[in-house]
Amino acid sequence: MKSKGRTHRVKSPKSPKQKRKAILRWVVDILLIIAGSLSYSIGLHCFTAPNDIAPGGVGGISTIINEATELSIGLMYALINVPLIIVGLIFLGKKTMIKTVIAVATISFATDFALNYVKMPVYENGDRLLASIFGGILFGVGLGLIYLREGTSGGTDVINKLINRKLPHFSLGAITLATDAIVVGASAFVYGNIESALYAVVAIFICGKVMDMILYGSFEGKMLLIFSDKYEEIAKYIMETLDRGVTYLNGEGAYSGKQKNVICCAVHKNEYSKLKRAVKEVDPNAFIIITNAGEVLGDGFHENS
Repeated sequence: MKSKGRTHRVKSPKSPKQKRKAILRWVVDILLIIAGSLSYSIGLHCFTAPNDIAPGGVGGISTIINEATELSIGLMYALINVPLIIVGLIFLGKKTMIKTVIAVATISFATDFALNYVKMPVYENGDRLLASIFGGILFGVGLGLIYLREGTSGGTDVINKLINRKLPHFSLGAITLATDAIVVGASAFVYGNIESALYAVVAIFICGKVMDMILYGSFEGKMLLIFSDKYEEIAKYIMETLDRGVTYLNGEGAYSGKQKNVICCAVHKNEYSKLKRAVKEVDPNAFIIITNAGEVLGDGFHENS
């Protein structure tokens, strides 16, 4: 069993079939991001904003500004996101931020115009606990879909994504909870009561749990065994892009008698979906065995205590 150090990734030219799959994947990404953005907008327009609940992030900031100035929530959502999108272009890359622009545009347009046009029913002057619960669920579903397709909904999500890159052992849901605390505190002053802040905490907590469930499926890490003739290219991607160690296991096909190198690696739960998609891009015929890892100790993961 031998381990390889970090090397530069060499991209092989894609076949027409792989190009078609890449285009189809991009289309699916955009459609799911739009669906996620609509879910977020419905939660904001129909549940939290009408009940004086600021759910954190730019959505919460826009709700607070709307309460104080009567400027529309969608307009403020777009304006606040402009400088944050520029920061994202610098640090997160063009691909992620193109998806972010689509998400921000969808949320802004849907919140101010589309949902009013279709006369989406608004849950107003009802049980604020129900409003915070269902608002949180819709936020979690929306953000989960957006993150799942490697985008963000802009705003503090860009900051959350940058923090997650530096501290990958913290889930995006946990980071979102932390960055939303300031917005929740501000909402108590603007609305003039502590209940608005408490209901916002409920919405944010549920959002984080639903988002993590969609993104990760469980709270464990993942261990992968990857069988592929393009093992070197896959290993380079894991080491270069994910900054994870790779071990080659020497194997032999029982039927063919051929010697094979099997990739063995462990990744954080938030890296799993990205790695799985990348493996299929490099080798659509790759055979992958994935198992939950209850705990991963060592360099890059939790240190052994």
